[in-house]
Amino acid sequence: MSRIAKNELAIPEGVEVNVNGSEVKAKGKLGELTLTMVSEVKASVNDNGVLVEKTSKSKFANAMWATTWRLINNLCIGVSKGFEKKLEINGVGLRANMQGSTLVMNLGFSHEVRYEVPKDIKVEVEKNTQLTVSGIDKQRVGQVAAEIREFKKPEPYKGKGIKYADERIIRKEGKKK
Repeated sequence: MSRIAKNELAIPEGVEVNVNGSEVKAKGKLGELTLTMVSEVKASVNDNGVLVEKTSKSKFANAMWATTWRLINNLCIGVSKGFEKKLEINGVGLRANMQGSTLVMNLGFSHEVRYEVPKDIKVEVEKNTQLTVSGIDKQRVGQVAAEIREFKKPEPYKGKGIKYADERIIRKEGKKK
């Protein structure tokens, strides 16, 4: 049994949530998001918030009950505040800048690495070595940040590469003489 999904989901101020069958729509100041629920759970909106309930007693229904609650919560947060991931580029000569909607990075290769930023995601470059990926969909923000990080993952000896701002790289010791 989920302890979190038992509670009613509070809707933030300025957010409108509509449930139509298995589809949940959240609309706020930053935009609109839609979620399609599985048949094992259902949601209903009342004066206080959103109530998510199971429609069967299967293991899958138990798993999807709390997952759906959290996904609806992410919809509400996304359309009201948005989500962001911060990335850092470490290493001498490694840097990034924006050219229109393309992120251009010098990552120590013989060529520039270009990444076309999706329209629903915003990437800001601060100080050539700090990136902020932001948007209203938590999954898309995380996916774009992971794709950017994939171009040059941090290596364990000197820590060079692209890492999340809150990520801790475990360093290895180099060769002994």
